[in-house]
Amino acid sequence: MTELGADERSALRELRTELTRFMMLYKFATDEMMTKINILKEDFSSIHDYNPIEHVKSRLKSPEGILKKALRTGCPLALDEIRDHIQDIAGIRITCSFISDTYRVCDMLTCQQDVTVLKVKDYIASPKPNGYRSLHLVVAVPVFMSDRVQPVTVEIQIRTIAMDFWASLEHKIYYKYGGGVPAALLVDLRQATVVAGHLDVEMERLHEQVVALGIDPDAVDDHVNLDLLSQLPMSSEVLEAFVRGRADTHAPDESGRLRFGGDGHRQ
Repeated sequence: MTELGADERSALRELRTELTRFMMLYKFATDEMMTKINILKEDFSSIHDYNPIEHVKSRLKSPEGILKKALRTGCPLALDEIRDHIQDIAGIRITCSFISDTYRVCDMLTCQQDVTVLKVKDYIASPKPNGYRSLHLVVAVPVFMSDRVQPVTVEIQIRTIAMDFWASLEHKIYYKYGGGVPAALLVDLRQATVVAGHLDVEMERLHEQVVALGIDPDAVDDHVNLDLLSQLPMSSEVLEAFVRGRADTHAPDESGRLRFGGDGHRQ
């Protein structure tokens, strides 16, 4: 092996630093989006009766993976070119229970002011020829570094549990056969995605029937699920006192009017 000269070693060190900083940007962008998603999850779990987000996974392409995709797609091996042309270096997959949840989560993420939507591909409404179904987003989020603010792209896939199960199985099959999947197996896979689609529709229909049964609002208002607040530094006695105080505040006096404090405001 030829020994590298001083200039070549210096160039390699500089490239390593640039590549490390490049990868850190995508890690930080993933962290930013994961924080947004986890806030939504905790909000729904703590405040609402239903959480549309079942599972979340994130991944970052390795430098080797980036190199392979650049060579395969003809992208020049310059970091600026890679940043502009390879948009799935950072990826997040969100799994939901129902089809309507995928669109709901998509709307909640894309309406945030610091999230710029670059591309949307709706493979749920228009599946791929092989039957693949998912909602794909490419967004840009600002990453605040020590010397600049850098918008970084993140690919987000949102799908139901049934869609995710089918996609995972399909990926394993293609990996096992190295792309040369037997024709009969491809037919079975295509049929499986039809079955998964029917399952999604049927499960959502059942879910809507349950929701249509309704919930007594008085029962919800008069009871507090203290388990949801178990991580906060509050005792059950304190929370129950707030519940009693709220009930007293909104109760009418003997004349039938709501009670007011000494400052003229409702207590």
